[in-house]
Amino acid sequence: MRIGILGTGVVGKTLGTKLAKLGHHVHMGSRAAGGATAKAWAREAGGKSLEGTFADAAAHGEMVFNCTSGMASLEALKAAGANNLQGKILVDVANPLDFSKGMPPTLSVCNTDSLGEQIQRAFPTAKVVKSLNTVTVGVMVEPSLIPGVHTMFVSGNDHQAKAAVIDLLKTGFGWKEVIDLGDITGARAQEMYLPLWLRLFTKFKSPNVNIHVAF
Repeated sequence: MRIGILGTGVVGKTLGTKLAKLGHHVHMGSRAAGGATAKAWAREAGGKSLEGTFADAAAHGEMVFNCTSGMASLEALKAAGANNLQGKILVDVANPLDFSKGMPPTLSVCNTDSLGEQIQRAFPTAKVVKSLNTVTVGVMVEPSLIPGVHTMFVSGNDHQAKAAVIDLLKTGFGWKEVIDLGDITGARAQEMYLPLWLRLFTKFKSPNVNIHVAF
């Protein structure tokens, strides 16, 4: 599959490397092509890995991952281009974390809206699926870092898009339990989980924490 990665931070690089190792044709995008971070990633990831602008990555991908900072995601996606995202699965991994008042961060949007919903409204022809934002980056692609079965969530308006993401999560990344929270308004719950995750991180002195839903 052709996959676009928006963002050259640790999340984008980790997801991009894993997807490249799985044999996907990955194109990482940033604000300007030719940045040292993206070029180094492309060399290390190997295979058919490429780097370029946000627009290059979005145009390339059949599935596109938003791995940008949540407070800058809408701007980055605008740079990627609505036409380049039209009809494509857009996996929103970002969290709307506001660090303006220091640690711990607050959420810039919550309760009655979410970043996932804002993205879907801004790009109505994209098939936005919220996922992977509830765990630390290493666990995203290697859930076995946490013993036992634990839960990943997805939400989005398009059932086929969610099914494709769930298949990648299970067959590619090794997630054993993925729960569909329904339409994109489920992103509110996924994003509002972050304050609890931060408390668990502080409590156990490790980012490798997650929950298992028993019912």
